[in-house]
Amino acid sequence: MKIVIDGFGGDNAPDEVLKGAALAVKELGIEVIVTGEVKILEERMAALGISSDKISFAAAEGVITTEDNPKSILKEKSKTSMGVAFNMLAEGQADAAISAGSTASIVIGGTMIGKRIKGVKRTALVPLMPCLGGKRYCVLDGGANLDCRPEMLLQFAIMGSCFMKATMGIENPRVGLLNIGTEDEKGRELEQETKKLLEKAPINFLGFVEAREVPLGGVDVLITDGFTGNVFLKACEGMGALMKDALKSIFYANLKTKLGALCVKSQLKDFMAQMDYKTIGGSPLLGTAKPVFKAHGASDEAAFFGAFRQAKLFVENNAIDEMTKAIASLNIGEASENV
Repeated sequence: MKIVIDGFGGDNAPDEVLKGAALAVKELGIEVIVTGEVKILEERMAALGISSDKISFAAAEGVITTEDNPKSILKEKSKTSMGVAFNMLAEGQADAAISAGSTASIVIGGTMIGKRIKGVKRTALVPLMPCLGGKRYCVLDGGANLDCRPEMLLQFAIMGSCFMKATMGIENPRVGLLNIGTEDEKGRELEQETKKLLEKAPINFLGFVEAREVPLGGVDVLITDGFTGNVFLKACEGMGALMKDALKSIFYANLKTKLGALCVKSQLKDFMAQMDYKTIGGSPLLGTAKPVFKAHGASDEAAFFGAFRQAKLFVENNAIDEMTKAIASLNIGEASENV
């Protein structure tokens, strides 16, 4: 398997990208192509003492930033490290692509260069989040589409179910529709009309779910529009940071609490690992015809390795083929709109 990665995307590129690639080659048995200015990449590889075994470079010019127009990746920025990565994926030179760069550019590049699955109206970012019991749930949409229609959320539910089955091994994922209450009459027109569609879909739909139920393990797939989903995710991230800081304050308050911390050191380590985005590494852009993964902008070696691991599982389990079949069965028709 060959995976291409944007060598200059993210806050810690290219060093952490290269270290993550080297670890992925060693642990996952894959080949990695790193895009960017080859001279710089070669110099950093040498400085870091990383072997070039199964790691190759693809020449690119410059980087697309968050200040650039995301659509510039299609023309004037097509030769950047991200642009080259997506074009290589589209041309079949790699099995999956990863970038920690601009989210908007990844959505445009992954969708317009890599194309969408036939029939998919919008692609969606799908972050994996921790919940009670050490498990994970996914959120669709995590922020790619601020405004959605019911049929888009229906497709998100189908794709999210396929994703959780393929990468997390959940045979019959539980799907919930985020709402302000579980009562049938609650919610906007979007939630009401989406619920009608989901009740008829070939998924394990539980109905409306409140935000407070989700971190407690209420669902495996949480469906909502990108605006609401992004607000939900950021609130969860903030609460996670609060909990970690609060625990540190409690356990390091005095000698007795420090002794208590030693008694539960293993459990605390497991909890911190569960709350850390690095253990997952990457969020897929579901709905694309080729596997595209968005890594966190602050990714380090461990996070990039996690992104490689997720991409490998995604490809090995033929997730896109499963989504393609499921979307085709809905018979909604091809998308006629641009992202």
